Amino acid sequence: MRSTRTRPSVSLLVVALTAVLVTGGLAGPVLAASPATNATAAPTPDSTAVQTPDSAPDPSLESTAARRTAASQDSRPADPTTEDTIGYVEGYWYDDELPVDEQSDAVVDEDALDPVVYRAMARVERIRNMTFEEEVDVEVVSRAEYRETNDGRFVNVSSANRLEQNVAYEALFMVDRETEAVDATQTVYGGAVAGYYDPETDEIVIVSENPETPELDELTLGHELVHALQDQRFDLSALGGRTQDRELAKNGLVEGDASRVEREYETRCGYEWSCLSSPEGNPDRSLDINWGIYFTVYQPYSDGPHYVNYLRQQGEDWSAVNAAYDDPPTTTSAVIHPGTERDPVNISVPDRSSEDWRQLRVDGVVANDTVGEAGMVAMFAAGALDGGSSVIGTNELLDDEGYNYNHSYTNGWSGDRLVIYTNDEAEAESDPAEAAGHAGYVWRTQWQSGTDTQQFVNGYLRLLESHGAESVEGRQDTYVIDDGGYAGAYYLDRTNRILTIVRAPSVEELPNVEAGAAPDGEDTLEIVEGSDSVPGFGLTAAVGAIAVVVLGAGTRLARGRIGSDRD
Repeated sequence: MRSTRTRPSVSLLVVALTAVLVTGGLAGPVLAASPATNATAAPTPDSTAVQTPDSAPDPSLESTAARRTAASQDSRPADPTTEDTIGYVEGYWYDDELPVDEQSDAVVDEDALDPVVYRAMARVERIRNMTFEEEVDVEVVSRAEYRETNDGRFVNVSSANRLEQNVAYEALFMVDRETEAVDATQTVYGGAVAGYYDPETDEIVIVSENPETPELDELTLGHELVHALQDQRFDLSALGGRTQDRELAKNGLVEGDASRVEREYETRCGYEWSCLSSPEGNPDRSLDINWGIYFTVYQPYSDGPHYVNYLRQQGEDWSAVNAAYDDPPTTTSAVIHPGTERDPVNISVPDRSSEDWRQLRVDGVVANDTVGEAGMVAMFAAGALDGGSSVIGTNELLDDEGYNYNHSYTNGWSGDRLVIYTNDEAEAESDPAEAAGHAGYVWRTQWQSGTDTQQFVNGYLRLLESHGAESVEGRQDTYVIDDGGYAGAYYLDRTNRILTIVRAPSVEELPNVEAGAAPDGEDTLEIVEGSDSVPGFGLTAAVGAIAVVVLGAGTRLARGRIGSDRD
């Protein structure tokens, strides 16, 4: 049964968002997110509202079958069924004509919504070569109602969880000391989400700017219907990852599949099918988002379609894609670089802190995560679109197809583990953002070769420099940011293909967080990039020369906490 009513409470568990709320990994709901050239343009959502009525199909629509060609009729079974016939759902074929096709707008009345949804389901079946097992409910909520529900999800977050989020995002130079990480993600979700599929209730929810006269973008409906089909056939709830990187990797398959179908759907709308679309989409609106978090969780939507195309080349039609749900990718590197061996190495970070420090525990488990290649790219690109500090500039971040996640700084990734450390002072601070300044972390990374390790060192030193870090005289590879949102001491320790980063409130506290950190001695690390090689740490001119152009882009982002390795 379907309804056009709006409602104040609805379970907002998107395919990707479900795993965020359950496991804490970063992921996001479905929104269009292609780079734009308008510096002030707001993200363009996937769609407006979609509903379907409780009524049976309009008998007058059945006459459209008579207009099919004889050849088309001959190729179809005499007694099609929803469960067994690809391209046929509840009395509607994928190429049926509907009265709404003649409209000049995309507003769909209640009594016409069921046929539109059924036809869209049939079209998804036709492309994906797989039938739905049951109907999919579609409902619309207003932006205000969505915000109310979304905001409520961020209320009962424990202090330890909030501290974990702030330290983890600060480690990636995404959320500074003036911002609470939970607030940053809450703002993004409240203003950016346009539609999602909820595997808990088996329904699609569309967030509409104008719920009274919702316009239906059929491509967005098709995208969300793919998620419903995936859930019916492969059980999306069973695919959740325990870390940020594993969660995003899984989403590379899930969102890549849906986006690949959406692209073919769009192509067929151009020459074969009559399709509904909202010419202007939702109205432009100013959206203040955290681009670093956005770039992290957008990676599955950017690289997922290419990954799915690679899988399709390995098997017959969609067979290899279907098989991948039994063995989904485990790293974002595998999605960024399809066909490469990218199983993560096991990284260990034993507690080597002093008696005043300890590894933070959340829900009885040490707060730790794997950032992964996508998260590292987002770290280096966080300021590229808003004029902030950025190692990966706009020209490197954007390509002809959207965002580029294949960069020399990060493409040699083999594994990493970020562990958060706390003390009495950090836990006594009521403001999580301020508490992060008293906390610390150890972030151990491993790379495929010494050259790959050096490339990451190059990027990280540039990142520190862009935030005003200065080398500490007499302390080996130790740097200090004196003030600002990332004030503190940083120590880098490279051993062959492993680079360990230690952060503490001060240089004196570094060895208390990680024994042996910040030893006496001269710097051993420097930026080395061919003819661009610059001895030592300083590279002010090179960083300052990065031209950052502020571009608008679409959005889909994640909920608060970076995912810890929890069962």
